[in-house]
Amino acid sequence: MQEKPTNENNEKAGQYDDDGNIADRLRTLKGAVSAIISVVAIGMSIFHLYTAMFGVFISIMQRSAHLGFALILVFAIYKPARKAAKSDTIPWYDWLMIVVSAGVYTYFSLNAQDISARMTYIEDLSGLQIAIGIVGALVLIEATRRVVGNALVFIILIFVGYGLWGQLLPGEISHSGFDIMWIIDHLYYTTSGVFSTPLGVSATFIFLFILFGKFLEVSGAGKFFIDLAVAGMGKYRGGPAKTAIAASGIMGMISGSAVANTVTTGAFTIPLMKKTGYRSHFAGAVESVASSGGQITPPIMGAAAFIIATYLGVPYIEIAYAAIIPALLFYVSLFFQVDLRARRIGLVGLKKEELPRPWDVFKKGFIFFAPLILIIVMLVSGASPMRAGLFAIAATILVALINRIAKLNFRTIVKAMDLGARASLETAIACAAAGLIIGVIGFTGIGLKFSSLIISMSGGILIVALIFTMITSIILGMGLPTVAAYIVQVPLTIPALIELGVAPMAAHLFVFYFAAMSAITPPVALAAFAASGIAGSNPMQTGLTAVRLGIAAFIVPYIFVYGEALLLIGSVPEIILAIITAIIGIMGIASAAEGWLLRHAFWYERLILIIGSLLMIVPGVWTDLFGIIILAGIYFLQRLFRKDLLTGKYNYNEEKILNE
Repeated sequence: MQEKPTNENNEKAGQYDDDGNIADRLRTLKGAVSAIISVVAIGMSIFHLYTAMFGVFISIMQRSAHLGFALILVFAIYKPARKAAKSDTIPWYDWLMIVVSAGVYTYFSLNAQDISARMTYIEDLSGLQIAIGIVGALVLIEATRRVVGNALVFIILIFVGYGLWGQLLPGEISHSGFDIMWIIDHLYYTTSGVFSTPLGVSATFIFLFILFGKFLEVSGAGKFFIDLAVAGMGKYRGGPAKTAIAASGIMGMISGSAVANTVTTGAFTIPLMKKTGYRSHFAGAVESVASSGGQITPPIMGAAAFIIATYLGVPYIEIAYAAIIPALLFYVSLFFQVDLRARRIGLVGLKKEELPRPWDVFKKGFIFFAPLILIIVMLVSGASPMRAGLFAIAATILVALINRIAKLNFRTIVKAMDLGARASLETAIACAAAGLIIGVIGFTGIGLKFSSLIISMSGGILIVALIFTMITSIILGMGLPTVAAYIVQVPLTIPALIELGVAPMAAHLFVFYFAAMSAITPPVALAAFAASGIAGSNPMQTGLTAVRLGIAAFIVPYIFVYGEALLLIGSVPEIILAIITAIIGIMGIASAAEGWLLRHAFWYERLILIIGSLLMIVPGVWTDLFGIIILAGIYFLQRLFRKDLLTGKYNYNEEKILNE
């Protein structure tokens, strides 16, 4: 197993490279400079706590201040290149970037009232205002390159180039042409570009939930949840893998970062899985899939789902409510595959003396459930997510102060605020950068043209349009954070799905799910690759295994598009029947993916399992009936020939199967 560096400054940033190690693109600042940057990070957290308590400022002021803080921290913490020298100091050119960023976005904050009151597109911008907008865009693009990567920068440049010179293109994709002043006006002096909805959600809801996650982390709640999962599941067959699923699901839901969660909880769960007999690539895959699934798991869903709620114009709790059953199916599938693998290779649970007693663990830290319960209660009762996040932070502090296993004091509270600000940088920069794309899509009308193209290419056939959208989501997600991959598609692909008859809730969740699952989808499966670094396994093999373990996430979105009962929409009998048949079907899919039910499943048995399972998942009485008959037939067939196969009468390549 590879050891991860433990440099404190790098841990604060919460960023990791593709091998699961803390990214070498971060500086290890020391001394007075490190203290100054920490003060800025703490100041960012205090700003957001203040606005959560006393109310947010007008849109451009709130969002520009949020982005200004983020840019200062990015140019202080992130090196311009991985191999840049002197990583313990900030070079002069980054000090210049810090000063420029602070100056540009302070201008927007201080003049937010006047900018909001002006007559957009009618009152001309001054030369200074145009220059400020251009410089603001340039520093944002450079920050995006450092934090998010070249993929998003490439997409931004394509869209900005289209906005500038799209009138030169032939046919329907051209536009009427816009001068530079008009473009800067739209992108920076309205709330339709950089300061649009995604950055607004990052500057309010998401920041507080990231901060909440860091308070949980420093208070010891994360360790409690892992210990509880070990105590509760460690004694069972394949217990360490089941522990990883439970712990990583909970922590991934809170952190919202599949990669960061993989390398933090994975540092504990992956060696434990390997110790009890799981192959390296399988252990890494389990951890990466469980961590990625946290983003689609209510009630927090990594906080990114707040953006979905904002776009749909519904309370966040409706998104969390709709996501319950798809998340359940995802983890049922993963849990069942892990159990089947344990049966296949004859694993047993950990020894009793290796495990803490569940009750002892629970009674020491059960109070850590209070902040999570409080969030659910407040959201259900109609409180704003921002208020729920604020109260959850307060509850975490209170819980930690009265809990003897917690380690929260003034110093750790300050550390949590420092960590929270640093952990928010990727989301803040991605949301702001996506605003450049959204702005261009808005004033050129390319979104409607792209949607028309999807409908045209699909021939108006919904399943074909869904496949195109899935591929787009996964490709974008490979190079972008889940938030950015989803945001870019809101004006591009979702309108096409809605025009083809998909319910808005289902359309948004469809895109969001596949953007989240890109973290485990080769050839660029960042969460799986991070896990392979810890497991010491082949990255591509780990990624392919992760896709198999996460198979439910690639099937369920299609099902809730065609049958909204899985989103808890419809009559109670319809919903109950859909849930029961979907669970049976997803277990059949898991069995086919693993190649084991009561014994090894031959290729034709796996094919029949897939057919029967899909019939169970697809809504309809007749499909359910045929599906249950097929699955029952396979069950009795396996039971009939189980003894002969297990005693060796029929031979099969065990080593090949175990390496799948």
